Amino acid sequence: MGNFFFVAFLTMASLAVVQMILIGLQTREHRRFARSRLELLRERLPLKGRVALFVPCKGMDFELEQNLHALLRQDYGNYQVTFVVESTDDPAYELVQRVAAAHPEVDCDVIVAGVTSTTGQKVHNLLAATDDLPSNIEYLAFADSDAKPKPYWLRALVSDLRRQEVGAVTGYRWFVPGQPSLANHLLYGINCNFASLIGKGSPHVIWGGSWAIRREVFDQTGLRQAWEGTLSDDLVATRVIRRARLSIEFEPACMVASPADNTLGDMLAFVRRQYVITKCYLPVAWLSTILVVSFANLALLATMAATVWALASRGLPVWIPAATLATLYLASVYRGKVRHDLAKIYFPDLDDQLRSARRFDVWTGPLVGLVSWLALLSSVVGRRITWRGNTYHIDRQGQIRLLRRDRQFRLVNGDDTPQNDQTHPEPEPTPPSSRTYRKAS
Repeated sequence: MGNFFFVAFLTMASLAVVQMILIGLQTREHRRFARSRLELLRERLPLKGRVALFVPCKGMDFELEQNLHALLRQDYGNYQVTFVVESTDDPAYELVQRVAAAHPEVDCDVIVAGVTSTTGQKVHNLLAATDDLPSNIEYLAFADSDAKPKPYWLRALVSDLRRQEVGAVTGYRWFVPGQPSLANHLLYGINCNFASLIGKGSPHVIWGGSWAIRREVFDQTGLRQAWEGTLSDDLVATRVIRRARLSIEFEPACMVASPADNTLGDMLAFVRRQYVITKCYLPVAWLSTILVVSFANLALLATMAATVWALASRGLPVWIPAATLATLYLASVYRGKVRHDLAKIYFPDLDDQLRSARRFDVWTGPLVGLVSWLALLSSVVGRRITWRGNTYHIDRQGQIRLLRRDRQFRLVNGDDTPQNDQTHPEPEPTPPSSRTYRKAS
């Protein structure tokens, strides 16, 4: 029996080391790809077609005003921006109006979409915003209000759309902690662990905070119809574009800073919510993640247990599990060092602000992986999530049912917790109550 467990441990340990090496190589390839794409950014010919940029807003995201200004300072000359809010009572509404007025050089449209009980509120906002698009729009771009893009972001986002086989181009987020707290550092590590695995040739998933699509693809694939009744704009778009046999390209130049300041509870709820949504809309990807992440963490825990057991009982040469444990940890540190370089490549201007988070990510990789794994396991049970004050149930077809709306909810500085315990029955859906358009002067 002892020999059986010894062989089983050696097999698991060997596979875990191979897995860590492969992940490390993929992270290194991401660094190479990102550096090369950013170096060639100036040489890429920009498109000249009209771009409609859509930005749904709800509540006061952390550093929201700076984020909105960044969206209106893009170096792509031929674009218009549509901000969408749920109601004029939203604290973001007045801020959006004020920021738009500060940029008279950009065509701006502000839409009040109204509330809904049949579709996720963000998706409902996008449906209202993309209804009756002007005929001169050739490209559609989408950004989240918690993203802070570089001035070249929009130009880079649409540059690859000239290739007919490309259905969509996507960037991703890189969290920027508002303060050096445990919750913010854990979220930073979990997010950049995933972000660093994206690269040239890897299966790509659209991230709703930074992506673009050609108008003809948007219309021909029936994406608006596919959005009806769903919660996730980006994962539904991923499914639709894959079914159309078009590619989804990742563009490193469209990695956006996402300022965040979370409590530990908010951070855990956010990570679990991402996994639950993935389970509901991309179940194969979610299951693959479960298997890969579970194996990596179980192998690490088994190696730690084997090391302790070997020290206590001397039933196993202690150097074998100890060497395996050291190898796994050093591989984790190496990946952290590569991500450390990535942060400098993507955001050299945020070097001081990211320093403590980068150090945490380098040296505490196993802890970050364990927290992410626990959040992933928690997504196995349940299909209910709370997102910006609204609680939804997602059925097996991806359709949603609104369970509760907190009408007193206010997102303040990124805190996604209700401000009180009062909830109210959901009112009937309402049509857009207003639409304000201001043409650039």
